Formats: sequence, C-alpha cells, structure tokens
Amino acid sequence: MSEEELQVLRAQLDDILAKGWICPSCSPYGAPVLFVRKDNKDLRLSIDYRKLNVQTIKNAGPLPRIDDLLESLGGAKYFSKLDLKSGYHQIEIQPRDRYKIAFKTRYGHFEWIVMPFGLTNAPTTFQAAMTTKFRDVLDRTVLIYLDDILVYSRTLDEYLEHLRAVLERLRIAKYKANRDKCEFAQQELEYLGHYVTPQGIRPLADRVQAIQDWPDLKCTIDVRSFLGLASYYMRFVNGFQRIAAPLSRLRSPLVPFEFSDEARHAFHTLKTTLLQASVLSIYDPTLPTKVTTDASGYGIGAVLEQHDDTDWHPVEYFSQKVPSINTLDDARKKELLAFVTVLKRWCHFLLGSRRFMWVMDNNPLTYYKMQDTVSSTIGRWMYFIDQFDFTSKHISGSSNKAADALSRRPDLCALVHSTFGLDEILQQHFVNGYKSDRGFSTLHVDLSSDQSPTSNYRIVDGYLLLHTRGKDLLCVPQDRILRTRLLGEYHDSRLAGHLCVAHTLARLRQRFHWPDIISDVNWYIQSCAVCHRNKGRHQLPYGELKPLPIPRASGLSIAMDVTGPFPHDRLGHDGILTVLDRLSKYARFLPCKYHATAPELARTGCFGSHGVPEDIVSDRDTRFKSAFWTTLMVESSTNMKPSSPRHP
Repeated sequence: MSEEELQVLRAQLDDILAKGWICPSCSPYGAPVLFVRKDNKDLRLSIDYRKLNVQTIKNAGPLPRIDDLLESLGGAKYFSKLDLKSGYHQIEIQPRDRYKIAFKTRYGHFEWIVMPFGLTNAPTTFQAAMTTKFRDVLDRTVLIYLDDILVYSRTLDEYLEHLRAVLERLRIAKYKANRDKCEFAQQELEYLGHYVTPQGIRPLADRVQAIQDWPDLKCTIDVRSFLGLASYYMRFVNGFQRIAAPLSRLRSPLVPFEFSDEARHAFHTLKTTLLQASVLSIYDPTLPTKVTTDASGYGIGAVLEQHDDTDWHPVEYFSQKVPSINTLDDARKKELLAFVTVLKRWCHFLLGSRRFMWVMDNNPLTYYKMQDTVSSTIGRWMYFIDQFDFTSKHISGSSNKAADALSRRPDLCALVHSTFGLDEILQQHFVNGYKSDRGFSTLHVDLSSDQSPTSNYRIVDGYLLLHTRGKDLLCVPQDRILRTRLLGEYHDSRLAGHLCVAHTLARLRQRFHWPDIISDVNWYIQSCAVCHRNKGRHQLPYGELKPLPIPRASGLSIAMDVTGPFPHDRLGHDGILTVLDRLSKYARFLPCKYHATAPELARTGCFGSHGVPEDIVSDRDTRFKSAFWTTLMVESSTNMKPSSPRHP
C-alpha cells in the first residue's frame, strides 16, 4: 500500500472502531480491503466481498416500483426529502453471522458489528428494515426507496404534522439523517430520477439527453450511425421507413451527400419520435431488464431496456465522451468503464432489484470475475459492480447497434482532438500542416469542396479524419512541432509512463494516423534521455575477454582463414588459404579455390611439416563447421577453436 493508503487505513479503522462499528476478530475468514476514490478525491475504505457474495443465497425481497411510488403523490403540494447518514451502518448484524464478514488489514483482523457496504443482500435487507418501521404510513404520507425518504402532504399544516411523525419514528428507531442532504418544505425537488411538483411528475431533462443532443449529420458515416440506432427501435415507430426515407438515400456511397431541408426534417422527426412515451417505457423492477453497453475510442454508449412479454422497450439512453484520464486505456478497460458508469447512473433502478442482464460485444468481459490479478482501479470497479445482481451475455459487434451508435455520436468523434487540450496555436499547426503536407494537401482540398468524393476520409471542424476498422483516426500532417507534441503526450506524460516502442505505437494508432508513424516513434524513443537514464538493460552482460593461452612449442597451435576472391591464376586458383603459427608467427600462403570444399582445403597441405596441431583457430566458415572437417578433427585429436561471430 502507498503511504497515503496506509494513513487512510489507520485513520478510518480508528474512526469506525471508536464508533463501535467493528471489533477485533479471530474469524477463519478474511476479505481483503480496497480503497475507492470519492468525488472529492479522498479515499474511502472498502471491503472486497466478491468471494462471499458468490456463496450467498440471494434475498428475493423486491424493491418498490418507482412508478408505483410516484403515482402516490397525486395532489401533494409540499415535500421533504430525508437521506439517512451511512444508512447501511445503522443496521446491526446478528452476532452469530459476524464472523462471515470479517476482513483483514495490516493493522489487525476485524469483523463488522453493523452491516457494511458491498454485501449482495445489503440493499434488500435495508429496504425491508425501513418498510417494517414505516409500514402503516407508506403510500399515505411517506415514500421510501432504500435510504431516500420522501414526506409529502397536501397542506402546510398536514406537512408539519407528517414530518414531525416521521422524524419521531426515526428518533425512536435511532436512525440518523444526514442534514446536509435533506431538503425540507419544498414544492419541487428531485426524487428517484424525476422532478416532483404539485402539478405532477416529469422526468429529468437528461433522461434522453443522448438522443436530444445528437448533432446534425455531416457525412454518410454520420447518417449510418444515427440510422443504426433509430432502426434498432423501428418496430416501435409507426411509419418508420416513410419518415427515414430521405436519410436512407444518403447512406449510399454513390449518392453525393447533401443534408437538404427534407433530410433535416426527417432527422428531427425521428429524434422526436424516439423520445415519445410510446417508445420510452417507465422502469418496472418486476420486468426482465437488460443493460447494453459499448465503448469506442472516444465515447461511451448504453441503453437500459425492459421486456413487457412482447418485446424489449428502451427505458433510457446514455452517451458521453470517454474521460481524458481513460483515453489511453485498452478496449477491455474502456468496456468495463462503460458498465461502471451506467451502473452509477442507473443505480436507483438496478441496485437491489431482480437480476438483470448485461450485454456487451467485448467477449473477455464475460469472464472478468475469473481473473485472479487485476489493477487497483479495476479492483475498485469490480468491488462496486459486485453489489449488483446480474448475468453477462456476449453478442457480436454487428448486433450491438444501439449502444454502438450512441458511443460513436459524431459530436463525440469531433472531440477526439480535445483530449490533449489542442490550443489555438496547435490547431493552426493542423490547418497549415494539411496545406503543406504532400500526402494530405490534395485530399484536404478535395474533401473541402462542395462536391467531395466518396472516401474513408472526412473533415470535421477543420480536422481530417480517417474512418477505419470502425473508428475515426485523426490525421496528423507533416509538422515537427505537432508530431513532437503528440509523441510527447503518448510517451513522456504521466499517463504514458515512458512505454516501449510497441506499446507507444499501439496507443497512438488507436487515435491518430500518419504515414511515417513507425519511424517517428522509433526515433523519438531512441532519443529519449529519461529512458536511457532510468531503464535497465535486459540483455545478458558482455563476457570478459579471455586471451588464448600461449602455445608450448611451434606447430602446436595454428590460425587459418580463406581470403579472396582474386583474379584467377593459370591453374584456376582465386583464393588464398592463410596458415599462421601462433607462437613463431611463421605464415604460409597457400593458393586455393575461394569456393573450395572442405576436403579440398584439407588436401592443400595446411598442416605443414610440423605435423597435426593440437588446436586450430579459425572463423565460423561453414567448411570448418562441416561434418567432414569435424570428423577429421576428431580423428586427428585436434581441437577447433572458432572465433566469436562478427569478431574473428
């Protein structure tokens, strides 16, 4: 653990020990601890109960239906919302079961006296406890969904009486509320994803923000992306083909793209139709639920759907740009990020409800719980995910139309350049670079014209994008300042961590394209002073120099080599076999054929008048390593001593 984590661990253990929430334990079980970064950047101690949750029998107690709760508010004019402080910790655990939820830390082994977060049955247990305390006033003056309590009344006098009664019950039951999150005597407030007012209930404005904010279509690729989402729900839209006809014609690469008034009208009509109540359903916790997610290089998309015995109906759409800190992550981590993001957004729907289905098109995510070793970030995400009851299902990418389209909204794609904060100077480098770059200049001019050719390239906000393998890559022109800035972001920054050539190149290719990207990455990393100074060598150390021993007498050790080819003499020789006595330095130069075989070299009289030597030093010529030469040396009891490669 880091120094910060150790300090937080000690402080939070001291705090919950002083509050009487935990006590020392000698349980045979022990769950590991995790740390979750809160919105204010502080760390919060969490316990990883994944293995315990797998063995736990799920509590079937349902959470109340949200639409049923809201229907009880007819005629109410005054509202108060109460939020219980550390609600789960206000439920005591039976003494006989406390050993099961023990956890181990560096500073001791402890078990919970109160109910902790992270247990799979915690939401339904808490809801059952609250229902028991307020059963006689539920749906009359009080609505309860987990730790969110809504008090409602028709008149101000009734409101004061009802609020006093609720607070009295909380006092008797010793439930404590969080004053900072409570709202009193309001005529309009947010509750369970809706605005509650005396005039009625309306959904939050951002419920279908992903569809509402879809920008105008600028090219064929944008049309295909939007129609991919719209056609996924065409069975719920009356006259879909008639409405979408002007847009459908623009999908063909043979038709020049022109976003006419007729096409714009069809686009806005389809958006309006998708947002109508006949398409978007009210969430019902008793119906089968499906969450479909997808993540592209620059966006996250998701759809929450439910089945009404007839078909799957969308409840809510969601789309957002990938956070800057996650832009360098691999596809698997981005897919997991998409799931965590929508779980947080739809927590009031999915937490504690009946089991739902998570659908994704990244197959490794189906088995993420089986991974033994994960990073600290993914570990915290998995801890959060494990509070939900769901099954995983993999589908092919071509079948994941709705979430895929939402993750690839053209406005999110246009923001691909914003991750690195391209200021006006760098933006100008892009514009000027396209004009001067020999590879991109003609293409940029053609695509900027009114009659742009059909191509995988397109221009968005002045930037040239290449659509390949289902994603858009930002084309980087030949500009030294621009490319050096991008290489620095992907190699030198804190998010990059001075990765090797292969990893740096792989990450750059997820977002950018230029012809010389491989050579540029190689050059940049080879010239990185930080890498040269700090990275250790992974090759074996060089061996020590060991000179050959001095021969005892002349003729015992010789060195030999074949040189050439030279012009042929009258006998056809074009090479010279040099034989050197290593002690006396007496040398003989014997004519031979440069390409002579091993037996022919042996017949040149290379051993001389001194007889057969004890050892011969030579290079690694294939003739001196041949089977004939090896057998000859064995028969003559001579040792061959070949020199090291490239250093004869």
